[in-house]
Amino acid sequence: MFNIVLVEPEIPQNTGNIARTCAATGCRLHLVRPLGFEVSDRYLKRAGLDYWQFVDVKYWNSFDELQKFYPQGRFYYFTTKARACYADVSYADGDFLVFGKETRGLPEKLLKAHPESCVRIPMMGELRSLNLSNSVAIAVYEGLRQSGFESMNKAGELHELKWDD
Repeated sequence: MFNIVLVEPEIPQNTGNIARTCAATGCRLHLVRPLGFEVSDRYLKRAGLDYWQFVDVKYWNSFDELQKFYPQGRFYYFTTKARACYADVSYADGDFLVFGKETRGLPEKLLKAHPESCVRIPMMGELRSLNLSNSVAIAVYEGLRQSGFESMNKAGELHELKWDD
């Protein structure tokens, strides 16, 4: 299980989608205030569908508060400013995958304090960034792939369909 950290997320639909990813993968979701929405926001709940009951969500007043609570935690900072590729990291159970707000990313001060732990998802050209919920899904599934998708249901089942189904 990974710890997904959203630092000051702004868009409820993204956070809802990320919560759904966390539910499907067993990841814990950490939300660092201030949030750009109310947790009762209908868009947040709609995006997470009926998965909220399966999500372990923790709320923090600051990123410093979270880091102090987990002093031995391994933190990886996802940013377009990193030189290292996210897929070159060997992720381990309990790692913290940290993402910034949609409009600005993570603070430069934080990135400069931890350059060895900053990673980037490669993109073509001069695009600013990927969607936050897509970035989280890419990162989580790379970590799960590295673990062989341990404890996950890897096989589905086809059902016979009739033409009028």
